[in-house]
Amino acid sequence: MDRILQEISAVGRKLEGMDNAMVALTAKTSSMRLEIAGFQLQISELDQRVTTVEAQAASWANKDQELLHLHSRLTDLEDRSRRNNICLLGIPEGTEGADIPSYLRDTLPKLTDITFDPPLEFQQAHRLGPKRQDGKGRPRPIIACMLCQGQARQLLQTAQTQGPLRLGTLEIRLSADFSRETAERRRAFLSLRPRLRHLDVKFGLFEPARMWITKNGESRTFNDPEDLRIFLEVLQDTSQTMETTAQSSSLSQDVQGRALGAGQPEAEPDPDRRTATDSQTRGRDLERLTKNYDNRGQVLQAVAMYTQLSDRDKSCSPLKPTGPSA
Repeated sequence: MDRILQEISAVGRKLEGMDNAMVALTAKTSSMRLEIAGFQLQISELDQRVTTVEAQAASWANKDQELLHLHSRLTDLEDRSRRNNICLLGIPEGTEGADIPSYLRDTLPKLTDITFDPPLEFQQAHRLGPKRQDGKGRPRPIIACMLCQGQARQLLQTAQTQGPLRLGTLEIRLSADFSRETAERRRAFLSLRPRLRHLDVKFGLFEPARMWITKNGESRTFNDPEDLRIFLEVLQDTSQTMETTAQSSSLSQDVQGRALGAGQPEAEPDPDRRTATDSQTRGRDLERLTKNYDNRGQVLQAVAMYTQLSDRDKSCSPLKPTGPSA
């Protein structure tokens, strides 16, 4: 009986311990529920904030476009405000004296061999940048704002036609005045002239900064130098691919003709043979085959395979630029 009572007491103590554990577990569960409720509230707040940020980001994207448009218009307005300006390079320091407008009024007709009626009139004229203390280096350019835009256009057209102007033994350059952004775009366009000539592309740079090109009878206009650079890379890659394909095809036909002249029947192309996709690599591989293989049948089989691939490449027409750039 005592043993049974002891066991019952032990079971009672265990149940009491389990009750305590259940109380602690219930407390922890309640705490976790509170934490989960807090997390849910935070997630709801974050979701609302993300929705707000997304809406703001969409409006900011529109603002970015508006900002770019306004910047473009500002640059255009600045270029328009400079249309009456001319820039002269190469006039030595001090030659103009104290009155630059009077000096230009007397010098420009001599430079361009043009008699202006009425005489040239300037709103203002000055040299750009601070005066050099040592007096060495290139002379500072002279910027002049003319009252008559027609006279400014006439001077610039004459300078463009005649090239560098001569003032005694001095070479004077006359150019238009542009904003910094436009001047950078013009320099970027002009840096691409060697590539345009190499690709046999006709081109012309129009004011303020717009490049016109013609290739294969198709014309295209670019306002961004980066767009033109990408276009020339694609055009060059296409031209190289077509040239290499033509060379490979010519070599294939020549080897095939020599092999057939020896009386060997033309072999069927092996459909399981795979070659490199690059046309120049195929041309080198074909040349290696013709040198290393004495068996004309093997050569004919390779020639037929390469000819089939070359004909497939010929179906890709060269790039033809059409329409204005975006």
